[in-house]
Amino acid sequence: RSNLYQTNLLRDSVRRYLQLPADQTVLILHAKVAQKSYGNEKRFFCPPPCVYLSGPGWKLKQEQIKARDLGEAGFLVCGYMGLDSMGSSLMETQKLSFEEQPDAKGFSCAKALYISDADKRKHFRLVLKLFFTNGQEIGTFHSKMIKVISKPSQKKQSLKNTDLCISSGSKVSLFNRLRSQTVSTRYLSVEGGAFIASARQWAAFTLHLADEHSARSEFPLREGYIRYGSVVQLVCTATGITLPPLIIRKVTKQYAMLDVDEPISQLHKCAFQFQGSDRMYLCLSTEKVIQFQASPCPKEANRELLNDGSCWTIIGTETVEYTFSESLACVHQPVSPVPLITALQLTGGGDVAMLEVQGEYFHTHLKVWFGDVEAETMYRSPKSLMCVVPDVSAFGSDWRWLRYPITVPLLLIRDDGLIYSNSFTFTYTPEQSFIPGQQILSDVPQDSDKLLDSIHQEFTRTNFHLFMQS
Repeated sequence: RSNLYQTNLLRDSVRRYLQLPADQTVLILHAKVAQKSYGNEKRFFCPPPCVYLSGPGWKLKQEQIKARDLGEAGFLVCGYMGLDSMGSSLMETQKLSFEEQPDAKGFSCAKALYISDADKRKHFRLVLKLFFTNGQEIGTFHSKMIKVISKPSQKKQSLKNTDLCISSGSKVSLFNRLRSQTVSTRYLSVEGGAFIASARQWAAFTLHLADEHSARSEFPLREGYIRYGSVVQLVCTATGITLPPLIIRKVTKQYAMLDVDEPISQLHKCAFQFQGSDRMYLCLSTEKVIQFQASPCPKEANRELLNDGSCWTIIGTETVEYTFSESLACVHQPVSPVPLITALQLTGGGDVAMLEVQGEYFHTHLKVWFGDVEAETMYRSPKSLMCVVPDVSAFGSDWRWLRYPITVPLLLIRDDGLIYSNSFTFTYTPEQSFIPGQQILSDVPQDSDKLLDSIHQEFTRTNFHLFMQS
């Protein structure tokens, strides 16, 4: 009885969550590569790793803590960020304080992180630990893998070794340093629907290879690695705002090189010429993004002289997002590890359909739920869960009468009721054995067993389809 009561209680909580999701999202943005420091010099990661907190669940959780602790200061979020395998000392990490932005997101960045030459690793991850200021631990979150490089590659990149090349469709950040001074660093960003140069925040842009012979409105994209001389499109990943088509040029000693077509490498200096313009380049002026007209070189027709504000450094970026909801659960433990789903694999069909959930950070205390229906779940490894696909009738007798596809969200729920949501859904698609409008069952009374049996048989022959919503 106790187990049945707890199951029903949990199902009610899941239904309330599905009606009004109170998610808490932790978003980590960071560069794909990090330049190693040498001696006493500290090469701080550029752009600096950023953390965004979003979702209505944060405010809800803070209100719960505030009501319980009867204090004003205990419900704020703070954190520490450092490199993995650095030890437990907080002296080796950077403290993060979050400020609320106009869009209600919490924001912080770690401006003073670096990797010393004493650290011989070729790759590492960032580790983020979050707390409420009353001391309650929220959880530990990891970045994606970061590659360590000694300095930007000066030699021509070969497509045989694509480790440092930048491919079409990948995410990049662009920054500018006037007179190579660190304090003057400005990042290309978007604010209020306009492109700006920010000293504090940076945006990730999807860099697409565009078809240079097509009209701008068509915007056809191509696959492949980005080379100098290519026509590209920069699309802000957060807002979707796009710059006009640009020709990416290699920069050497403040000159745009017009005849270079080699692959672009991480931390290369480059310039962006507006396609079809008369030597007009993307440029920053203090915090504004403007167009600058380059000067031709009379002696060298393959070069154009730029100003400081038109020379950008390009670097690949990564994003990792963790989403959970503890608003309806009695959670005493940290929310981590937060599982991440990367793919779904279906085997079998009908009454014996099995779904493999693939990803990271899985553990034995997780169950897969199809909407508000718990599935029989088997733990295989930190990267794989198997579950039995529930019959469509588990969603209620009303579903038996429907002929159109039924889509339900996929959730992972911890033993204590903590909900982990994601962008994956599961769709039941009945076979079209009965065509809508066809009078196959018109003579059968709606309360007859024959009709119920017919529709039950239709759904047990269900075809299952999986898709991810972006």
